[in-house]
Amino acid sequence: MSEQISTPPVEAEPATARDWVKVLSQYRDPSLWRSSFELAVTVGPFILLWVLAWWSLSVSYWLTLAISLCNAGFLLRLFAIQHDCGHGAFFENRTVSDWLGRIIGVLTLTPYDVWRRSHSIHHSSSGDLGRRGIGDIQTLTVAEYAALTPAGRLRYRMYRHPVVLFGLGPGYLFFLQNRLPLGHMGIRKYWVSAMSTNAAILIGLILIMQFGGIMPILLIFLPSTLLAATAGVWLFYVQHQFETTHWEQSADWQLHDAALHGSSHYVMPRVLQWMTANIGIHHVHHLYSRIPFYRLPEVLRDHAVLNGDNRLTIWESFRNARLHLWDEKSKRLLSFKQAKAGAS
Repeated sequence: MSEQISTPPVEAEPATARDWVKVLSQYRDPSLWRSSFELAVTVGPFILLWVLAWWSLSVSYWLTLAISLCNAGFLLRLFAIQHDCGHGAFFENRTVSDWLGRIIGVLTLTPYDVWRRSHSIHHSSSGDLGRRGIGDIQTLTVAEYAALTPAGRLRYRMYRHPVVLFGLGPGYLFFLQNRLPLGHMGIRKYWVSAMSTNAAILIGLILIMQFGGIMPILLIFLPSTLLAATAGVWLFYVQHQFETTHWEQSADWQLHDAALHGSSHYVMPRVLQWMTANIGIHHVHHLYSRIPFYRLPEVLRDHAVLNGDNRLTIWESFRNARLHLWDEKSKRLLSFKQAKAGAS
């Protein structure tokens, strides 16, 4: 008689979003070596491409522009590292994380302490219809839109138009809006954050002008920053703006459900996933923001069930860009045309 080998029982996956928190807490610890490596392979190429672009000014302005546009990817990745610093997920030492975030904030034109506070509000209120307005993209319900005046509807349509959101919006956000601690104007700490970041940016631009004139600013600084800003705004948009996202009135809103079901799993080619520091695995990040970005793939590897939640391909995300109004009845994000058809 052959000996039967017993296998350990398979542990069931958590049943609710809240139950997942305990599981995900196992991935929260950052590695000093890995974080330092990720920082080095981002800062190193960023500096190298800046130097190369500066040198190429004497060869071809088109070459300079091409190099600076490539460098936008590393600037975007620096913002992702700043993002992890803000969540206390990059280094165990919070002071080190905060100062690294502040330094990177000069490069990304983002006052770190102001952004960290706004982003914290975003995480604690995402999907709550009663707490919109800070750290998110304005989204109206079908009923709210119907109640607007014609002028109000036109303003909202203009705001949600791709030319504004992804054309004018990124430049306005990073070059102008970030210069003031909007939303936190009465708090000294955030004025210090904004003004010290502004001063550091100004000193940097003056030094560039002193040693290279206007062309490094026009062909290196501006193009790389604008492209990185546009990509960042697009990523933030698709992370929560998709057909089956999650919105509830405050009385029915639940933090963990909103985090898991109101955030997308944006599936990108491997090179883009690396350049964006796995931020596409946003449903896991929102549910447990202390997980370092380089550990997010571990979560999907160990818990395949999370691979299927809110998956969004690049092509699907383009189609979702036409959705602008939340329908509380169908629990769907609708286009203006769909909303009008439903009302008629």
